[in-house]
Amino acid sequence: MSQAPAQDRVLALAGLAQALTQVRRLAENGQADARAMDGVLASVFQLDPESTDDVYGNIVAIRPGLLRMREQLRKESRDPQFPKLMMGVLALERSYSRDRDVHNALREGISQLAAHSAGREPTQPAVLGALAELYVRHISPLSPKVMVQGNPHYLNQSGVVGEIRALLLAALRSAVLWRQLGGSSLDFLLQRKRMSESVEHLLQRT
Repeated sequence: MSQAPAQDRVLALAGLAQALTQVRRLAENGQADARAMDGVLASVFQLDPESTDDVYGNIVAIRPGLLRMREQLRKESRDPQFPKLMMGVLALERSYSRDRDVHNALREGISQLAAHSAGREPTQPAVLGALAELYVRHISPLSPKVMVQGNPHYLNQSGVVGEIRALLLAALRSAVLWRQLGGSSLDFLLQRKRMSESVEHLLQRT
């Protein structure tokens, strides 16, 4: 996958950005966009996709993430916590990908959940709760920890915390895909212009 087109890598980053945008909304306001959540939560269940597009179903589902990536690449974001959160998830991905036992256990858990939740939307409470539990069981023990900052009023609510954990699992899935496609932290320094062009091209397809 290391020779994947730049657009595929940008699409994976857009999935990551979309998941984390909803994490930030939940942390600050206690509410998220259900459609944007659905677009990335469904990707968690795509364990053996044939293409990057298959991970997200269609590019339209990731349009909010592409718009967020455009904002980040243009340095127009007013949320200082967002890039910190993104870097935190990318660092966590390295730890996760090196631990084959955790990787295999999480994959098995997702496979079982997929079988039990067939026909349900990922944003249904039972599915969200199960995804959150998988995150707690398999990902939370890893280092570095992903620290989500926000309004304590919402971060102390179990329902909001569960949704955040489910979205962090989706963010991790996109981070794994990005790395599999040849993504590197140097991309943000050396490939910014190319990434911006890829974002614009993908947005034209939505």
